[in-house]
Amino acid sequence: MTTSLRLQAIADPDGELLWVSGAIRGSIHDTAAARIWLIPRPLAEHGLFALGDKGYDGLDHDLVATPIKGRDKPKWQKEYSRLHARLRGPGERMFAQLKAWSILDQVRCNPNWVTQIAKAVQVLNDYEHRSG
Repeated sequence: MTTSLRLQAIADPDGELLWVSGAIRGSIHDTAAARIWLIPRPLAEHGLFALGDKGYDGLDHDLVATPIKGRDKPKWQKEYSRLHARLRGPGERMFAQLKAWSILDQVRCNPNWVTQIAKAVQVLNDYEHRSG
Protein backbone atom coordinates (compact mmCIF):
# COMPACT_ATOMS: atom_id res chain seq x y z
CA MET A 1 0.00 0.00 0.00
CA THR A 2 1.26 3.47 -0.82
CA THR A 3 0.63 6.68 1.04
CA SER A 4 0.85 10.35 0.16
CA LEU A 5 3.70 12.39 1.55
CA ARG A 6 3.96 15.92 2.93
CA LEU A 7 6.77 18.46 2.76
CA GLN A 8 7.16 21.65 4.78
CA ALA A 9 8.96 24.67 3.35
CA ILE A 10 10.01 28.13 4.50
CA ALA A 11 10.35 31.18 2.24
CA ASP A 12 11.74 34.62 2.97
CA PRO A 13 9.55 37.77 2.64
CA ASP A 14 10.50 38.01 -1.05
CA GLY A 15 9.36 34.46 -1.76
CA GLU A 16 12.81 32.89 -1.97
CA LEU A 17 12.84 29.27 -0.83
CA LEU A 18 15.04 29.03 2.26
CA TRP A 19 14.39 25.51 3.48
CA VAL A 20 12.45 22.39 2.59
CA SER A 21 11.84 19.53 5.00
CA GLY A 22 12.13 15.85 4.51
CA ALA A 23 9.04 13.89 3.53
CA ILE A 24 6.56 12.60 6.10
CA ARG A 25 3.16 10.89 5.81
CA GLY A 26 0.57 13.10 4.15
CA SER A 27 -1.96 12.34 6.88
CA ILE A 28 0.06 14.39 9.37
CA HIS A 29 -1.48 17.82 10.02
CA ASP A 30 0.51 20.98 9.20
CA THR A 31 0.92 21.92 12.86
CA ALA A 32 2.15 18.44 13.79
CA ALA A 33 4.53 18.43 10.81
CA ALA A 34 5.96 21.81 11.91
CA ARG A 35 6.55 20.39 15.38
CA ILE A 36 8.20 17.25 13.95
CA TRP A 37 10.63 19.42 11.99
CA LEU A 38 11.09 21.77 14.99
CA ILE A 39 10.23 24.80 12.88
CA PRO A 40 9.44 27.04 15.89
CA ARG A 41 12.92 26.50 17.39
CA PRO A 42 15.01 28.45 14.83
CA LEU A 43 12.36 31.18 14.71
CA ALA A 44 12.67 31.68 18.46
CA GLU A 45 16.47 31.40 18.44
CA HIS A 46 16.79 34.12 15.79
CA GLY A 47 14.02 36.40 17.04
CA LEU A 48 11.90 35.81 13.94
CA PHE A 49 8.27 35.03 13.28
CA ALA A 50 6.49 33.38 10.39
CA LEU A 51 3.22 33.84 8.55
CA GLY A 52 1.32 30.61 8.15
CA ASP A 53 -2.01 29.60 6.72
CA LYS A 54 -4.92 28.48 8.92
CA GLY A 55 -3.40 24.99 9.13
CA TYR A 56 -0.73 26.37 11.49
CA ASP A 57 -3.20 27.94 13.93
CA GLY A 58 -2.19 26.94 17.44
CA LEU A 59 1.46 26.18 16.62
CA ASP A 60 2.86 29.09 18.65
CA HIS A 61 1.03 32.41 18.52
CA ASP A 62 4.20 34.33 19.42
CA LEU A 63 6.12 32.81 16.50
CA VAL A 64 3.57 31.98 13.80
CA ALA A 65 0.85 34.44 12.80
CA THR A 66 -2.19 32.90 11.10
CA PRO A 67 -5.38 34.39 9.66
CA ILE A 68 -8.34 34.68 11.97
CA LYS A 69 -10.85 31.87 11.46
CA GLY A 70 -14.60 32.19 11.34
CA ARG A 71 -17.37 34.10 9.61
CA ASP A 72 -18.99 37.44 10.32
CA LYS A 73 -15.76 38.84 11.75
CA PRO A 74 -15.49 42.44 12.90
CA LYS A 75 -13.88 44.85 10.45
CA TRP A 76 -10.50 44.85 12.22
CA GLN A 77 -10.27 41.04 11.95
CA LYS A 78 -11.12 41.17 8.24
CA GLU A 79 -8.42 43.82 7.73
CA TYR A 80 -5.91 41.73 9.69
CA SER A 81 -6.64 38.68 7.55
CA ARG A 82 -6.38 40.73 4.33
CA LEU A 83 -3.00 42.16 5.37
CA HIS A 84 -1.83 38.71 6.43
CA ALA A 85 -2.75 37.29 3.01
CA ARG A 86 -1.01 40.15 1.19
CA LEU A 87 2.21 39.67 3.17
CA ARG A 88 2.09 35.90 2.73
CA GLY A 89 1.61 36.21 -1.04
CA PRO A 90 5.28 35.95 -2.12
CA GLY A 91 5.74 32.79 -0.06
CA GLU A 92 2.58 31.29 -1.53
CA ARG A 93 3.91 32.01 -5.03
CA MET A 94 7.09 30.13 -4.08
CA PHE A 95 4.98 27.14 -3.05
CA ALA A 96 3.15 27.34 -6.38
CA GLN A 97 6.52 27.31 -8.18
CA LEU A 98 7.54 24.22 -6.23
CA LYS A 99 4.29 22.51 -7.13
CA ALA A 100 4.93 23.37 -10.79
CA TRP A 101 7.71 20.79 -10.71
CA SER A 102 5.35 17.98 -11.62
CA ILE A 103 7.72 15.35 -10.25
CA LEU A 104 6.24 16.15 -6.82
CA ASP A 105 2.64 15.52 -7.99
CA GLN A 106 1.13 12.43 -6.43
CA VAL A 107 4.58 11.03 -5.66
CA ARG A 108 4.35 7.74 -3.82
CA CYS A 109 7.66 6.13 -3.06
CA ASN A 110 10.22 5.74 -0.31
CA PRO A 111 10.14 8.95 1.81
CA ASN A 112 13.93 9.12 1.69
CA TRP A 113 13.76 9.40 -2.10
CA VAL A 114 11.13 12.15 -1.89
CA THR A 115 13.34 14.06 0.53
CA GLN A 116 16.24 13.88 -1.93
CA ILE A 117 13.95 14.87 -4.83
CA ALA A 118 12.66 17.86 -2.82
CA LYS A 119 16.21 19.00 -2.02
CA ALA A 120 17.10 18.73 -5.73
CA VAL A 121 13.99 20.70 -6.69
CA GLN A 122 15.01 23.36 -4.15
CA VAL A 123 18.39 23.72 -5.86
CA LEU A 124 16.88 23.68 -9.37
CA ASN A 125 14.16 26.14 -8.42
CA ASP A 126 16.75 28.50 -6.93
CA TYR A 127 18.93 28.21 -10.05
CA GLU A 128 15.96 28.79 -12.36
CA HIS A 129 14.77 31.78 -10.34
CA ARG A 130 18.20 33.44 -10.17
CA SER A 131 19.15 32.87 -13.80
CA GLY A 132 15.70 33.78 -15.23
